Amino acid sequence: MSMNDPQARPIPFLDLKAQQARIAADLRPRLEAVLAHCQFILGPEVAELEARLGEYCGAAHCVTVSSGTDALQIALMAEGIGRGDAVFLPAFTYTATAEVPLLLGATPVFVDVDPRSFQIDPAALAARVAAVRAAGRLRPRAIIGVDLFGQPADWPAIAAIAAREGLFTLDDCAQSFGASLHGRKLGSAADATATSFFPSKPLGAYGDGGALFTESAERAALYRSLRTHGEGTTRYEVLRTGMNGRLDTLQAAVLLSKMTVFDDELAIRERIARLYDSRLGNAVATPVRVADSTAAWAIYAILLRDTQARTRVQDGLRGQGVPTAIYYPRPLHLQPAYAHAHDGAALPVSEDLAGRILALPIHPDLTDQDVARISDAVLALV
Repeated sequence: MSMNDPQARPIPFLDLKAQQARIAADLRPRLEAVLAHCQFILGPEVAELEARLGEYCGAAHCVTVSSGTDALQIALMAEGIGRGDAVFLPAFTYTATAEVPLLLGATPVFVDVDPRSFQIDPAALAARVAAVRAAGRLRPRAIIGVDLFGQPADWPAIAAIAAREGLFTLDDCAQSFGASLHGRKLGSAADATATSFFPSKPLGAYGDGGALFTESAERAALYRSLRTHGEGTTRYEVLRTGMNGRLDTLQAAVLLSKMTVFDDELAIRERIARLYDSRLGNAVATPVRVADSTAAWAIYAILLRDTQARTRVQDGLRGQGVPTAIYYPRPLHLQPAYAHAHDGAALPVSEDLAGRILALPIHPDLTDQDVARISDAVLALV
């Protein structure tokens, strides 16, 4: 079979070149404008982007920062979270969610997730909060809910637990900017929302970037201070210990351009997800949709029977030019860096998912023919 045959060519897991070509007419003038005014840090495009992002998701305040991880860190720093504090978060997610509490001296408390939606399990969360309170070793302070793979967590349930327990809520929306729950875009479901603009995200920059959203003017002002070395009203007035967490103006220009096609791309991601659902749903476990929500579909993950089946399918797909990825091969409580922080609680769902999950390509430049080819290859291997 010739590599010129569309059935033989490798399929990209992500195609940023195709997207760049699509937005080139808008992108190039924006980048040229930054090169002309030379305000490369917190230039006028940054303020424009903050206004646009806040308007898009219905949040009162948006503060852009240098990465999604820095967004999480600034949000917890603003609450004074540190040594002796417990921060509850899902065991099945990316490392950044857990590393930030540890960097601040706090203790991550890992919570199991729902076996089909992959979102934090509210019943398990309530039980973990109660257990930590009963043990008396740590002060429960915060919950980080993660909108994993592009779908929203159960924010009404999380918020109810937080209100009952007096806990700060932080939405780790790194993979799900643009998703909605109960008719509202994510961005105001928690006390603060953090997102990432890493290039692979549905709304991705050409480097690192992130943002914080909040309904509180006081929190927004604190975030702006913390991202700029704890500055006060002038550059050399230092009110608090902060960090260097500012967004580059060039990245803001890229994101402003990408927002011109963002809703169209989300619609394409949804269509691709539904094509996968219809083709694969009778053979493998496809993602269960969170009720009354829309997804950003950063990742489309199926579940295979066991680790051996996953290895066989992944190897077979690779041989046919179809890339895949494993998000995540090991839950956080079993990671060497976090083993000392884990209290030993059993988290069987997260461990089971790590052994069976497999992500298929999903991006706006996949054709229907690509999706059919990927699906047929999976079906032939399971």
